[in-house]
Amino acid sequence: MDDLIKLLPDNIANQIAAGEVIQRPASAVKELMENALDAGATQVKLIVQDAGKSLVQVVDNGQGMSVGDARLAFERHATSKIRNIDDLFRIRTMGFRGEALASIAAVAQVELKTKRPVDETGTYVEMENSIVKMQEPVAFPNGTSIAMKNLFFNVPARRNFLKSNAAEMRHIVDEFIRIALSFPEIRFILLHNGQEVFHLEKGTLKQRIVQILGSNYTSKLVSVQENTDYLNIAGFVGKPDIAKRTRGDQYFFVNNRYIRSGYLHHAVMTAFQQMIPGDSFPLYILFIEIDPSRVDINVHPTKQEIKFEDEKIVYAFVQAAVKHALAQFSITPSLDFDLDPAIQQLDAVSKPVPAESASDIESSSLFQTFTRKNQAHFIEPSANATLAHWRTTVPEEENIDLSVSSPSKQPDSPEATTSFQSLYARFSAEPLFKDEITKFFQLQNSYIVCETQGGFLLIHQQSAHERILYEKMMMALEGKPLASQPGLFPTTLTLAPTDGLMLQELLPALKATGYVIEPFGKDSFIVQGTPAGSSEGDAKKAIEELLEHCKHSGSEKINSLQEKMIRTLAWQQAVKSGTPLSENEMRDLTENLFRCLQPNTSPSGKSVFVEFKPEYLEKIFGRKV
Repeated sequence: MDDLIKLLPDNIANQIAAGEVIQRPASAVKELMENALDAGATQVKLIVQDAGKSLVQVVDNGQGMSVGDARLAFERHATSKIRNIDDLFRIRTMGFRGEALASIAAVAQVELKTKRPVDETGTYVEMENSIVKMQEPVAFPNGTSIAMKNLFFNVPARRNFLKSNAAEMRHIVDEFIRIALSFPEIRFILLHNGQEVFHLEKGTLKQRIVQILGSNYTSKLVSVQENTDYLNIAGFVGKPDIAKRTRGDQYFFVNNRYIRSGYLHHAVMTAFQQMIPGDSFPLYILFIEIDPSRVDINVHPTKQEIKFEDEKIVYAFVQAAVKHALAQFSITPSLDFDLDPAIQQLDAVSKPVPAESASDIESSSLFQTFTRKNQAHFIEPSANATLAHWRTTVPEEENIDLSVSSPSKQPDSPEATTSFQSLYARFSAEPLFKDEITKFFQLQNSYIVCETQGGFLLIHQQSAHERILYEKMMMALEGKPLASQPGLFPTTLTLAPTDGLMLQELLPALKATGYVIEPFGKDSFIVQGTPAGSSEGDAKKAIEELLEHCKHSGSEKINSLQEKMIRTLAWQQAVKSGTPLSENEMRDLTENLFRCLQPNTSPSGKSVFVEFKPEYLEKIFGRKV
């Protein structure tokens, strides 16, 4: 009987191994850009077509490769950075595994052009399915260009699992931003389908942050700088008043390598306690410099998860450094250098400090805290420093439209898909509650009490309205668009590139729900119309808030992004708890609720109402049923 176990052919083994490293176009972007940085490039250009599905090309002006290196670079575990086992514990380069090019060549068509300054001509290598198709001399400037074409062309199942172009492009932009933040001294350019998305000139870290996030962050950044014998921490945190309710602007870098760490994120969140609401996330871009022997970066194929020799020490230093920075910010007044001359004549300004007063000041813990160097752990936050003026609350809806004039689409359950027409008919039917029979009351301006046969319903008004709006909007996506009102003065939106890509993806769905938004140049849009009955002045704020909520939807599928958008719009437009309603408004709200396909739960799954039946009421009071 023949043996059953066989060795896999090299090309199949490479494709399997590539799955760990190259999961989507953004994975190739990360690996290729890291190689360019390791080559000593001062300019890196990323060229993308069709969100990386057709082309990902990285062009750098680094040191280039020799003829032999250009060919050997595509072999598995071929690297110039590791010679022995000890080198694994002294890694300061970005790419070191020797798997990136081999993995890319296994699942894409690759063209490499490279030249060293000492060579007269460059080298051209063409790879496909891990096989060299061509190698020849070529005229090329100093540096390297690697083009990855038709990702997963030989693994169609993997290609089918790629998301929409807009979703894949967001992942590419995320990787690009992380690397650009790590190396502000290098010029980065990103082109997508021939259009320039980013052109980042070399500069300081703060300049790079402002280039990426927007000029409105210039005055919102607080510097963090702590040096110790164990590690150094540098970077910026955002002032508490720009904390957002969604993640997205949180970056940790260890030895210039982007990492994910829920543990260190908790350290920053703890430092922001009592300064921001509990459900908000502060902005931070923090760089930790530590001896490479104290960390292990070889624990995950993407190198975004690392292990510290002593996590508790790193946690303590991060928390203390952020606290120190925030303490300095919170007690430092904003000075106006054009002071009134009269102020200069005051005793407190013009007269010297008496010796006894100076002695008292210098002996205080506050003075000592800020005159000792590298003493972040001496910060003792004041118990009454609540910074309440930084707290934000959910914005109240000013205009409440409880009518359901234009029906919407089906809710979130799969079986409800076939009920679209029946739902439309429900909203067009006769009233469910007769005026002369059913009475409505409101409790605490948040709950509706509706009489039934011998019992009553207790309805949460905000959850109920969210369900109604959700189903209206979902029906709008099925071909029953909601009415839109044109604005008297169109509103202009200028967004960050990542937000602009997301809004571009959502434009058709937003139009169906009443928002008429048109592109207006690079990362700019004009709001021409808003849903009928909404406040025109809130359009910009509503769209920005919508994008923040959509940034981190659970899935990247387009339908899931639309689902997140609809839920957010329903929350934004719903009547909030604490709003008094007339009896007619309560009647309309209840009518429309029970015409929904799923009236018992809100879009987020919360209960909408509780039914108190006669037998239950009798049982509560010990009466016989």
